[in-house]
Amino acid sequence: MPDADAPANPLLVSTRNAHKVGEIRAILGPGFLVSDLTSAPAVPEIEETGDTFEENATLKAVAASLHFDGWVIADDSGLEVDALGGAPGVRSARYAGEQSNDAANNALLLRNLLPFHGPERSARFRCVIALARNGQKLAAFSGAVEGTIIDSPRGQGGFGYDPLFVPDGHRETFAQLGAGIKNGLSHRARALHALKNWMKKPA
Repeated sequence: MPDADAPANPLLVSTRNAHKVGEIRAILGPGFLVSDLTSAPAVPEIEETGDTFEENATLKAVAASLHFDGWVIADDSGLEVDALGGAPGVRSARYAGEQSNDAANNALLLRNLLPFHGPERSARFRCVIALARNGQKLAAFSGAVEGTIIDSPRGQGGFGYDPLFVPDGHRETFAQLGAGIKNGLSHRARALHALKNWMKKPA
């Protein structure tokens, strides 16, 4: 396995989501040369047909690894709201429809949560990262952060449901806390730290 602290370990992230890649690059640090699918045009669009975050992450990582000579990771993540039975879950990015955007998803979530207040709005962000190479899944790593959904968006930072999510132990949303704090405690950070620890182990 590669040394995660060695300079410029090439790592392809199986996504075209610039916000997500920016977070991953910041969290992993200088030990990795992170690229995404915009630099790998041979990789086709990969449909997320899985029923779980791990299934979707695995689909994306394995498919991309067939077109890239090196380590590939894929992240599937989303918001689970207890009062909504875990929704939006794996459909977080498409909650308001296949062509939905962050604003539409957030608006639908708030409408669905109108009957619920305070502690009834408990939720968590969950992330699963799959690692693949040469068409084979090697491992999967998960992370979660607990919190609460507020009544209206606050903050200009982050993306997705960040303006609505206040992590436990804080009074500000992910969108208000800033990348430095968010990247230290987020679901994605926890999964990526597990990945880094795995890659540090001797072969």
